[in-house]
Amino acid sequence: MDESDGRKIRNICILAHVDHGKTTLADHLIASSGDGELLKPRLAGKVRYMDYLDEEQRRAITMKSSSISLRYKDYSLNLIDSPGHMDFCSEVSTAARLSDGALVLVDAVEGVHIQTHAVLRQAWIEKLTPCLVLNKIDRLICELRLSPMEAYTRLIRIVHEVNGIVSAYKSEKYLSDVDSILASPSGEITDESLELLEDDEEVTFQPQKGNVVFVCALDGWGFGVSEFANFYASKLGAKAETLQKSLWGPRYYIPKTKMIVGKKSYAGSKIKPMFVQFVLEPLWEVYEAALDPGMMSRWLPLSDAVLSMAVKHLPDPISAQAYRIPRLVPERKVIGGNDADSSVLAEAEHVRRSIEACDSSRDSPCVVFVSKMFAMPMKMIPLGGDHRERMNGLNDDDSKSESDECFLAFARIFSGVLRAGQRVFVISALYDPLKGESSQKYIQEAELHSIYLMMGQGLKPVNEVKAGNVVAIRGLGPYISKSATLSSTRNCWPLASMEFQVSPTLRVAIEPSDPSDMSALMKGLRLLNRADPFVEITVSARGEHVLAAAGEVHLERCIKDLIDRFARVNIEVSSPLVSYRETIEGDGSNLLESLRSLSLNAVHVMKLPHSLTKLLDESTDLLDGRRICEDGSILVRGSPHVSQRLGFTEDSTETPPDSALYSEALTLESSIVSGFQLATASGPLCDEPMWGLAFTIESHLAQDSETEKQPENFGIFTGQVMTAVKDACRAAVLQTNPRIVEAMYFCELNTAPEYLGPMYAVLSRRRARVLKEEMQEGSSLFTVHAYVPVSESFGFADELRKGTSGGASALMVLSHWEMLEEDPFFVPKTEEEIEEFGDGASVLPNTARKLINAVRRRKGLHVEEKVVQHATKQRTLARKV
Repeated sequence: MDESDGRKIRNICILAHVDHGKTTLADHLIASSGDGELLKPRLAGKVRYMDYLDEEQRRAITMKSSSISLRYKDYSLNLIDSPGHMDFCSEVSTAARLSDGALVLVDAVEGVHIQTHAVLRQAWIEKLTPCLVLNKIDRLICELRLSPMEAYTRLIRIVHEVNGIVSAYKSEKYLSDVDSILASPSGEITDESLELLEDDEEVTFQPQKGNVVFVCALDGWGFGVSEFANFYASKLGAKAETLQKSLWGPRYYIPKTKMIVGKKSYAGSKIKPMFVQFVLEPLWEVYEAALDPGMMSRWLPLSDAVLSMAVKHLPDPISAQAYRIPRLVPERKVIGGNDADSSVLAEAEHVRRSIEACDSSRDSPCVVFVSKMFAMPMKMIPLGGDHRERMNGLNDDDSKSESDECFLAFARIFSGVLRAGQRVFVISALYDPLKGESSQKYIQEAELHSIYLMMGQGLKPVNEVKAGNVVAIRGLGPYISKSATLSSTRNCWPLASMEFQVSPTLRVAIEPSDPSDMSALMKGLRLLNRADPFVEITVSARGEHVLAAAGEVHLERCIKDLIDRFARVNIEVSSPLVSYRETIEGDGSNLLESLRSLSLNAVHVMKLPHSLTKLLDESTDLLDGRRICEDGSILVRGSPHVSQRLGFTEDSTETPPDSALYSEALTLESSIVSGFQLATASGPLCDEPMWGLAFTIESHLAQDSETEKQPENFGIFTGQVMTAVKDACRAAVLQTNPRIVEAMYFCELNTAPEYLGPMYAVLSRRRARVLKEEMQEGSSLFTVHAYVPVSESFGFADELRKGTSGGASALMVLSHWEMLEEDPFFVPKTEEEIEEFGDGASVLPNTARKLINAVRRRKGLHVEEKVVQHATKQRTLARKV
């Protein structure tokens, strides 16, 4: 492939909220390629070709990202379909990394939702060029019965809202919390503001530019402004380019003068915008008169509208990699360059320039990024000709270890030429070519078995593929767990890791129903961990195998894959293991006053401001060199006089007393840190990590006369110091009004008015807090935003569906940690409290106490509760007379 061939490639992913029509759109694009060889046009929209898993077809949602190679005119398109459900957001990340452009779908009726924000953010992070597809235009006509003018107002509002999200990224003012934006009041758009919305040349999506299309994916028709501009050019005696700029926004056509004006005041009150007059009104008339939906697809073919926009407005790999290089391979600044090998630096920089230029020459270094590993049944792997001979000649350890499942790498070639049978270096994210031997554990050498072009559920074997293409690679199963960089040279920086939108929060303990199947379960867990880019497999302190997933749907799929594909044994699954945090009462706003009023206690605990706690949570990965524990606890050094005397601080002006005391001081420091980390990793309430707290430790330096009295052959025992610090920290928390902290989901619900009552009843039973409720414009549906505790979310969707007879739907995303205000040790004491809550003997445990007791009971800790509530005298059934 020379440069001209590279310019004819497009790598495109389809991104959208769940049920906004991604897979249906992909069906029509597939049916238009190759004269219907893969999919017949009459079946497009019904087959869901890219959803080839049984679970995907059964649930009617996409659960994985999959690719297919299509031809459009003389262009080659690698189309990647991705899920819209938040439980599978990791698949969106893998699709975005391998793409250069994105088709962002938005339902014209439902508008912008949670996942719309998330996918736009993912496209911004990966520096993808987006195009906007407004889908389900037919619902505006048939379902909502909107007039053309009402539909135009709705469409322009959606385009404006999406542009607002993207412009917020550009100005770097976008908050990481999606719910903080969605929960804010919606901005009203007046007639005056409509005139200004589309005049800004800086906005990303503009129909007059050609990067927005209006489609009905179900019936297979769609159009952009350019189609109607070409149609009306000869009729109105104007240039198509001029009409294209005028067929959107505040542009009006005056029949008497045959002029186009930009101000409504010039046109009169009854003149409609040109988009309404020349596009929507004829469309409404044809659509309402047509009895056969196929007539619309013949008049305005969907595939032509979308694919022509894609090849014109989405970049080719050569153009895209030139501006994506800062994200793909961040520039490394070597400190102390005199010690670095100049030849290694020169070759690493040559590799970076090759990626930036998308160099596809044979002498260029070959660099490939594997975004995920996915499993396919061996019977679906094609073998024939040279590939069969190659497979027979190689030691296929991969297939031997995987039985009926074959693991393939989902990859993008960023430089050079990739060949079947080629030997490459598998580089993990921690590899540093400048560290030599110390970094060799992060690099492996592997031989590629086969290379395939992906065709949805099929694979097409190829001998070699050049830079700019998306491929599947066989032979990397034993070497890659999640993602990795492949390179033909050792002197290559690993490509930047992908960024995921959420983290696995739903944890369950699993074990085989038959203990003899433990080895099969262990093997299945290893395969599942490799096949799913987002699942986490750990072993708890109690020896349980814990599986962490993104949500209930993701967990159900993982369990089904374990039972049916990977382990093939019956499995027992525990109740969800919910994570909590422990803190103290207060909002942290009086931190300065707390510092001023420190007592003479050895350990004092303070509440950190919420903003500082959030910053520390988000910056955990950036603080690796600062005494950080796995639970996020951080040690911050102080600089009191005693620490300087002992040599704890680097800016000590006094010399250490003597080597023995200095060595003892270092041991003491390490013990204090270990005790602090032990305490913060398991708090006093229920052994959960502490959250949002700061501890100050006051030290006391004994006089020389006191130290002389101690026996010289006994020093400070490490374990004693660790235990003392841990107990002191835990005691300080218990003495300062401890509180439990729980994780919260942001929940978006949609329902008809008649189901609002049952929906609120379900929310109240789940301790939900409603943020706002508003009616969707142009429809009778209500949208409700609420916070739901993670501990109350299990089975929420099923209960909501049953309570509303399927009339309400919900989608949840992890939002934040929130403290429960209830005191878990509350006992009524005053007369008012006794009158309200009882005398203490009959008062029921509060919510915080229930949560704490449930966790303590699960962990085998002591729980203070009555075994017998109402004792009665034992009486036998038989009675002697």
